Amino acid sequence: MDQADHEATDDALASSSAVDQTVRQILDLIRNRAMSVGDVLPTERELGELFGASRNTIREALRTIRTYGLIDPKPRVGAVLADRQNVAIQNFFAAQMDISRTSFHDIQGFRRIIEVSVGDHLILNASAAELDALDEVNGLIETSKDVQEAAQRDFDFHLALMKLAGNRMLVQTYQFLSPVILHIMTVGKSIRPILSETRRAHGEIIAALRARDRIAYSYLMSRHLDFGLRFVPDDLENTRTSPATPAQPEPTSSKDLHHV
Repeated sequence: MDQADHEATDDALASSSAVDQTVRQILDLIRNRAMSVGDVLPTERELGELFGASRNTIREALRTIRTYGLIDPKPRVGAVLADRQNVAIQNFFAAQMDISRTSFHDIQGFRRIIEVSVGDHLILNASAAELDALDEVNGLIETSKDVQEAAQRDFDFHLALMKLAGNRMLVQTYQFLSPVILHIMTVGKSIRPILSETRRAHGEIIAALRARDRIAYSYLMSRHLDFGLRFVPDDLENTRTSPATPAQPEPTSSKDLHHV
């Protein structure tokens, strides 16, 4: 590497370091001023004067912070504090999740660990009224008009279980993973769209909770999560899907969704 290359590399490293430092300084400014969603950050010129940084460095730092969903640019206003961290993390999970049978098994395995384990807490603490509300969520699945709605309502049931646990971290984790979990549910329901089976399986899980039967709950939840893997094709390249695009083969009507 010649002298010019060394100098170019040093300049790039210095620029990157300056941007990273400015990002930290802007985040510290937000914390120190106790700024909240909707508040406007100082202008680029004001930030440059505060931190002794060039306008290009300030712009790169703001661009970095924007990728985390922390600020939104508003015309004639400036950078406004936003609350889109969940969207940013969801997009990250969706982008990183490869479409493979292995990834499906990994996600279902993760869900089994969480959803089976949470049964102990639910059996001890879930009230009759809360289980009635869970029954209502489950009842909606058979009214689904298409595959995407069916997948969303299936997800809503499992998210409702997490909410009954009263643990915000669990709820946030499932919300972050929602693009991936919905993808799995959409593929499964596109291939085998029988909603009465899903509602019945959910109903058996709720019945085990009402009976305060830990063993039955663990068995039924594990069986339910494993059941969907039977319909995951070996070749997923032809079933690539998203919450907005159904996988093939696709049911042609709501009647197909409920056919037994």
